[in-house]
Amino acid sequence: MTAPVFVVDAVPHVGTFLLDGPEGRHAVAVKRLRAGEELVLTDGHGAYAECTVVAAEGKDQLTVTVDVRHEEPAPAPRITVVQALPKGDRGELAVEIMTETGVDAIVPWAASRCITQWKGDRGLKALGKWRATAREAGKQSRRTRFPQVAELMTTKQVAALLADADFAAVLHEDREHPSATLATAAFPAEGEIVLVVGPEGGVAPEELAAFEEAGAKPYRLGPSVLRTSTAGTAAVALVLGRTGRWS
Repeated sequence: MTAPVFVVDAVPHVGTFLLDGPEGRHAVAVKRLRAGEELVLTDGHGAYAECTVVAAEGKDQLTVTVDVRHEEPAPAPRITVVQALPKGDRGELAVEIMTETGVDAIVPWAASRCITQWKGDRGLKALGKWRATAREAGKQSRRTRFPQVAELMTTKQVAALLADADFAAVLHEDREHPSATLATAAFPAEGEIVLVVGPEGGVAPEELAAFEEAGAKPYRLGPSVLRTSTAGTAAVALVLGRTGRWS
């Protein structure tokens, strides 16, 4: 099993480091790490250090030796999923599984057919949950570069994001609308790939038109219709495999 990951504000260089606070408490009280065991410290932005535990002190302090420090290069191509707001806790489920799979950025989207609405304090709280989920799922999956979770976007803002992408796709379930299978698409080796996942009710015609005008093309994943909370993960896995990031 790979070493557990803990998040710090700044990754230390070779030497001795004290891990305390919530992460130290988790390491001591939950993981029960002891002298001689290994762990990884990361800032979630690609910097990380391989460490060895020296001693546990109290309930929330762990002294470690920083053995070596690394800088993980940004992956290419970069994969962003625009996720329409699902109902209930399915949004956090989508973020969790996409993070574990390897997505690089997640954009919450207020699609016209979304039942869930992010407004005021409720919206801020929901966004905070998505970001906390991405952080915890990044740690759980042993990532050292966590996905960025953007502010909620409107359809107009998503269209602008698609216009700047090197490859832009709208995952569309309507078999009446001409579309290709995502597995047959030609993905770039570099740059930005943006995948749009609509709500349970599907992408509205006016939204699809706006996205196509911005340069995105409609694609389907396969013969079955996936829920909005799982479609993004399936698409990300396909792209990771096709672009060689999983090789």
